[in-house]
Amino acid sequence: AQKNIGPAGVGVAIVRNDILGKVDHPIPTMLDYRTHIDKESMFNTPPCLAVYAAMLNMRWLKNEGGVDAAYSRNMEKANLLYGEIDRNKLFVPTVTAEEDRSIMNVTFILNEEYKEKEADFLAFATERGIVGIKGHRSVGGYRASIYNAMPIESVQVLVDAMKEFEAKL
Repeated sequence: AQKNIGPAGVGVAIVRNDILGKVDHPIPTMLDYRTHIDKESMFNTPPCLAVYAAMLNMRWLKNEGGVDAAYSRNMEKANLLYGEIDRNKLFVPTVTAEEDRSIMNVTFILNEEYKEKEADFLAFATERGIVGIKGHRSVGGYRASIYNAMPIESVQVLVDAMKEFEAKL
């Protein structure tokens, strides 16, 4: 849920009433959904800002066509970006099996023969207004987070930069 529903740390649980209480072993009170239902979600102090942000995001999601429409948009964005990564001789996806690829966080690296250009591409992207794609410090490479609110036009800007960088080399 984090970043698509609300700030990091937010979780949403949708639980069927008919399965509540069917636990065959003791569980901590805090982890028992019946406790939260009985207390109208006020068993502990809820994180008000996070709940408010989640509400706003869910309203926005509904106004944008709902979950199915968001899924279609997200697949379109992911296919656009993965298509360029797969086509472009400079880049390699970090997850090669298509069925295992994330549609929210697209991670990729430079092809081995272009590894020394990693910082150059990052600077090239930054010059074009693309920020926040530097990969994890222990892995390197790049990570494009294309959450629900990211428009396809922004993904296209990254794809265009990848093509332009390839043409320069």
